[in-house]
Amino acid sequence: MKIRYTDERAFTEDQVEELFLSVDWVSGKYPERLYKALQSCETVFTAWDGERLVGLANAIDDDGMTAYVHYLLVQPDYQGAGIGRDLIEMMKRRYEDFPYLFLVAENPPLVGYYEGLDFKKLGESSVMAISKK
Repeated sequence: MKIRYTDERAFTEDQVEELFLSVDWVSGKYPERLYKALQSCETVFTAWDGERLVGLANAIDDDGMTAYVHYLLVQPDYQGAGIGRDLIEMMKRRYEDFPYLFLVAENPPLVGYYEGLDFKKLGESSVMAISKK
Protein backbone atom coordinates (compact mmCIF):
# COMPACT_ATOMS: atom_id res chain seq x y z
CA MET A 1 0.00 0.00 0.00
CA LYS A 2 1.45 3.34 -1.11
CA ILE A 3 -0.24 6.25 0.65
CA ARG A 4 0.04 9.69 -0.89
CA TYR A 5 -0.29 12.77 1.33
CA THR A 6 -1.26 16.22 0.14
CA ASP A 7 -2.53 19.59 1.25
CA GLU A 8 -4.51 20.02 -1.96
CA ARG A 9 -8.24 20.05 -1.40
CA ALA A 10 -9.01 17.78 -4.33
CA PHE A 11 -11.58 15.68 -2.48
CA THR A 12 -15.25 15.62 -3.41
CA GLU A 13 -18.28 15.99 -1.19
CA ASP A 14 -19.00 12.27 -1.67
CA GLN A 15 -15.47 11.25 -0.67
CA VAL A 16 -15.65 13.33 2.51
CA GLU A 17 -19.07 11.91 3.34
CA GLU A 18 -17.81 8.33 2.88
CA LEU A 19 -14.72 8.92 5.05
CA PHE A 20 -16.62 10.54 7.92
CA LEU A 21 -19.43 7.98 7.89
CA SER A 22 -16.87 5.14 7.85
CA VAL A 23 -15.90 6.13 11.40
CA ASP A 24 -19.48 6.95 12.44
CA TRP A 25 -18.92 10.69 12.79
CA VAL A 26 -22.14 12.68 12.71
CA SER A 27 -20.47 15.34 10.55
CA GLY A 28 -20.72 12.90 7.65
CA LYS A 29 -24.50 13.30 7.73
CA TYR A 30 -24.05 16.89 6.54
CA PRO A 31 -21.79 16.41 3.51
CA GLU A 32 -22.51 19.78 1.90
CA ARG A 33 -21.76 21.72 5.09
CA LEU A 34 -18.76 19.52 5.89
CA TYR A 35 -17.26 19.98 2.43
CA LYS A 36 -17.75 23.76 2.64
CA ALA A 37 -16.21 23.86 6.13
CA LEU A 38 -13.15 21.88 5.03
CA GLN A 39 -12.67 24.13 2.02
CA SER A 40 -12.78 27.17 4.32
CA CYS A 41 -10.49 26.16 7.19
CA GLU A 42 -6.84 27.14 7.30
CA THR A 43 -5.18 23.72 6.96
CA VAL A 44 -6.30 20.40 5.51
CA PHE A 45 -4.06 17.40 4.92
CA THR A 46 -5.37 14.28 3.24
CA ALA A 47 -4.15 10.72 2.74
CA TRP A 48 -4.95 8.80 -0.45
CA ASP A 49 -4.68 5.22 -1.60
CA GLY A 50 -4.98 5.74 -5.34
CA GLU A 51 -8.23 7.65 -5.81
CA ARG A 52 -9.63 6.67 -2.41
CA LEU A 53 -9.61 9.24 0.41
CA VAL A 54 -8.42 7.21 3.41
CA GLY A 55 -7.44 9.86 5.94
CA LEU A 56 -7.87 13.53 6.76
CA ALA A 57 -6.71 16.06 9.33
CA ASN A 58 -7.69 19.70 9.49
CA ALA A 59 -6.84 22.64 11.68
CA ILE A 60 -8.22 26.06 12.43
CA ASP A 61 -5.77 28.77 13.49
CA ASP A 62 -5.54 32.43 14.46
CA ASP A 63 -2.54 33.15 12.21
CA GLY A 64 0.15 33.11 14.83
CA MET A 65 -0.61 31.95 18.34
CA THR A 66 -2.97 29.01 18.47
CA ALA A 67 -3.99 26.21 16.13
CA TYR A 68 -6.66 23.64 16.86
CA VAL A 69 -6.66 20.25 15.18
CA HIS A 70 -10.36 19.76 14.66
CA TYR A 71 -10.50 16.48 12.73
CA LEU A 72 -8.19 13.50 12.49
CA LEU A 73 -9.75 10.43 10.97
CA VAL A 74 -8.64 7.37 9.04
CA GLN A 75 -10.78 4.79 7.22
CA PRO A 76 -11.16 1.77 9.57
CA ASP A 77 -9.48 -0.67 7.18
CA TYR A 78 -6.43 1.63 7.05
CA GLN A 79 -6.12 2.26 10.79
CA GLY A 80 -2.94 0.99 12.41
CA ALA A 81 -0.82 1.73 9.33
CA GLY A 82 0.61 5.02 10.66
CA ILE A 83 -1.60 7.31 8.58
CA GLY A 84 -2.98 9.20 11.58
CA ARG A 85 0.54 9.63 12.95
CA ASP A 86 1.76 10.93 9.60
CA LEU A 87 -1.09 13.44 9.38
CA ILE A 88 -0.37 14.70 12.91
CA GLU A 89 3.34 15.00 12.10
CA MET A 90 2.38 17.15 9.12
CA MET A 91 0.31 19.35 11.45
CA LYS A 92 3.18 19.62 13.91
CA ARG A 93 5.52 20.77 11.12
CA ARG A 94 2.93 23.20 9.73
CA TYR A 95 2.43 24.81 13.15
CA GLU A 96 5.94 24.45 14.56
CA ASP A 97 6.24 28.24 15.07
CA PHE A 98 2.93 28.53 16.93
CA PRO A 99 3.11 28.54 20.75
CA TYR A 100 0.02 26.31 21.01
CA LEU A 101 -1.31 23.34 19.06
CA PHE A 102 -4.47 21.95 20.63
CA LEU A 103 -6.78 19.02 20.01
CA VAL A 104 -9.53 17.22 21.89
CA ALA A 105 -9.25 13.53 22.77
CA GLU A 106 -12.72 12.39 23.75
CA ASN A 107 -11.92 9.00 25.25
CA PRO A 108 -9.07 7.37 27.22
CA PRO A 109 -7.58 5.31 24.34
CA LEU A 110 -7.26 8.48 22.27
CA VAL A 111 -5.55 10.30 25.14
CA GLY A 112 -2.84 7.63 25.13
CA TYR A 113 -2.58 7.74 21.35
CA TYR A 114 -2.07 11.51 21.30
CA GLU A 115 0.35 11.40 24.23
CA GLY A 116 2.44 9.09 22.05
CA LEU A 117 2.49 11.91 19.48
CA ASP A 118 3.84 14.47 22.01
CA PHE A 119 0.53 16.01 23.14
CA LYS A 120 0.05 16.50 26.87
CA LYS A 121 -3.16 16.43 28.87
CA LEU A 122 -3.86 19.85 30.41
CA GLY A 123 -4.90 19.27 34.00
CA GLU A 124 -8.48 18.25 34.48
CA SER A 125 -9.86 20.62 31.86
CA SER A 126 -13.16 19.79 30.22
CA VAL A 127 -14.33 20.20 26.69
CA MET A 128 -17.30 22.54 26.65
CA ALA A 129 -19.69 23.33 23.83
CA ILE A 130 -23.09 24.55 22.86
CA SER A 131 -24.59 21.88 20.65
CA LYS A 132 -27.77 22.24 18.69
CA LYS A 133 -27.98 18.49 17.99
